[in-house]
Amino acid sequence: MKYDYLIVGSGLYGAVFAHEAKKTGKRVLVIDKRPNIAGNVYTEDVEGIHVHKYGAHIFHTNNTEVWNYITQFATFNRFTNSPVANYHGELFSLPFNMYTFNKMWGVVTPEEAAAKIAEQRKEITDEPKNLEEQAISLVGRDIYEKLIKGYTEKQWGRDCKDLPAFIIKRLPVRLTFDNNYFNALYQGIPVGGYTQMIANMLDGIEVRLGVDYLEHKAELDALAEKIIYTGPIDAYFDFKLGTLEYRSVRFETELLDIPNFQGNAAVNYTDRETPWTRIIEHKWFEFGKDAEGNDLPKTVISREYSSEWKPGDEPYYPVNDEKNSALYAEYKKLADVENNVIFGGRLGEYKYYDMDAVIASVLDLCRKEL
Repeated sequence: MKYDYLIVGSGLYGAVFAHEAKKTGKRVLVIDKRPNIAGNVYTEDVEGIHVHKYGAHIFHTNNTEVWNYITQFATFNRFTNSPVANYHGELFSLPFNMYTFNKMWGVVTPEEAAAKIAEQRKEITDEPKNLEEQAISLVGRDIYEKLIKGYTEKQWGRDCKDLPAFIIKRLPVRLTFDNNYFNALYQGIPVGGYTQMIANMLDGIEVRLGVDYLEHKAELDALAEKIIYTGPIDAYFDFKLGTLEYRSVRFETELLDIPNFQGNAAVNYTDRETPWTRIIEHKWFEFGKDAEGNDLPKTVISREYSSEWKPGDEPYYPVNDEKNSALYAEYKKLADVENNVIFGGRLGEYKYYDMDAVIASVLDLCRKEL
């Protein structure tokens, strides 16, 4: 045995574990089938702009331990996520706050806004039967029609009347002029991009890229005492119980020869007719400046399309409905009896993970394991 740990996947989960294992003197090999490290937090340098290749990643947490941990590997800027919604050319502030209500109804005071919402919520008198009724019962019809309906239908590829009510148990309504999307104590983007941050974690660790673990499983397993596996759990077991479903996302990315396309990192298109769900303008994650603080002359935008996942597509969001949750539970039983393999992360545990929760989960594992 040459290594103590073979880590399959160089995303956040694999990189944190690799760093901690090496720190305790373990011999570690990290492999990834992609040609680059960093998994879905990978950022690519285009004309000095750090492009979030697999969708916008904004770090936010209330966990001081996690914040202190991650800031060892990068300096974080003070980026605050304040998305804008575009409904047929009308612009609204998100999350729903006093700017939104003023634009929607001309109300000026929190009292007027609350009264307007209360009046519109009355439309639903019985227990909400679907997502549409649930949304109207929370925020009223106007906000539902302009800011929720089209976006949600594009996101899920289904009509809101055909989606279960529980998907939106609550919708944040703020009766203040606060555009900060996340209720988090710590928030920001790593200066220099996420790829550099992951590279700092993997410093001094052997990494092999372009290696497909499942294709060379026997020979790779023979190299190490234990495996940390962050790939899809169903693929590990050769899909023998069936395929877990995901929603996927497709990106159309363009480099534009202008300094400013939309003036904000994220603009959500909330009408049904616009085919994309949102446009990300990557430079605004770092305030449109290069490493030296100069204004960048060009810009990169990504249009984001939500899509049904099919095998071969990039899996993004687990579909945690009853059918898939039951199937995952069966795979989890197989995983639990698998000798010397630890399944972790979004794909290994078939769950939607924010970045801070991934880090917390790995640090927890390290306390038990190392």
